[in-house]
Amino acid sequence: MKKFLIALLIINIYPIISYSMENKPYHHLQDGTFRNPEGSPQRDSSFNWSFKIFNEEKKKLNMNIPDDHVIKKDIVLKNLKKYENENYIAWIGHATFLIKLGETTIITDPVFEKNMGPLIFGPKRFVDPAINLKELPEINLFLLTHNHYDHLSTRTIQRFPYKKTKVLTPLNLGKYFTKNGYSNVNEMDWYDEIKVNDLKITLMPAVHWSKRSLWDTNKSLWGSFLIEYQNKKIFFASDTGYGNIYKELGNKYGPIDLTLINIGAYNFYPMASIKDKSIYHTNPEEALNIGKDLKSKKVLGMHWGTVVLSLEPIFEPPKRFKNSSKKYGYHPDDAIIFKIGQVEKLENILK
Repeated sequence: MKKFLIALLIINIYPIISYSMENKPYHHLQDGTFRNPEGSPQRDSSFNWSFKIFNEEKKKLNMNIPDDHVIKKDIVLKNLKKYENENYIAWIGHATFLIKLGETTIITDPVFEKNMGPLIFGPKRFVDPAINLKELPEINLFLLTHNHYDHLSTRTIQRFPYKKTKVLTPLNLGKYFTKNGYSNVNEMDWYDEIKVNDLKITLMPAVHWSKRSLWDTNKSLWGSFLIEYQNKKIFFASDTGYGNIYKELGNKYGPIDLTLINIGAYNFYPMASIKDKSIYHTNPEEALNIGKDLKSKKVLGMHWGTVVLSLEPIFEPPKRFKNSSKKYGYHPDDAIIFKIGQVEKLENILK
């Protein structure tokens, strides 16, 4: 009788589970974790991470920082004040930008600590943020793309001066905000749309992953943000590798006016079998290719010049980005490189 009841239970429950999984999006797995869009590149099984090799190779890098790489803080603050009534984009460093559109000032993936890891651990910045956390203008919208330490800083979240701001995160990341006093937090799945003032924000796929400890690999979602404002489209790609998904996004959402995308952290050779290639971070050429796929009129390179996360020369990414622009249909002026602390009016960027 007991075996009969178990069999009956299985017969009745299995179709429900099967139906439920069939109706879940491709990137949702049955165990509650997430995966990259269909057709994305797979992790190289021969990749063998070694702190010893990484640190040995890192010592070989030339760490001389040109004086003009960083704009002095007093000039940054002066420019933020100068453009406070304009639409602008300002690079604070790494993946942290201020994007002001109308009445909304956005901050992306803010990290204001000396090191990008827990407590005193993790890679240390070789360039400080352009301004201090307490010097930020009022922020109305906080965009977080994923949970890696160089994008999600719990210390920045705890000390952030504008906790009434609206926060948008991929699925399963809202807890970092709600437990620190934020009350306006929305978790989003890919293709979810939210109106914020006169902006429309859509969470888009990215070819990446999530992990913050030994126990949470891919248990939270990752993504990019499409920001639409007055018939202009800004794509904040943050961290991604190259994938077929970008042709699909370009066909559905393009043309894009400006794409902000990672151009650094792509070389892990000799731990990886291929030099200058990472499935999770585009190299400069792949970043341009994504811009082309998105039908993006201009592309702005980020995620370089702040902290050593990989083994390419620290000032190689912008040179390759500019030098390869024509191959992907861009004028070199449309493959944009900012200085850390640079503040530019949006109309000047897009003209």
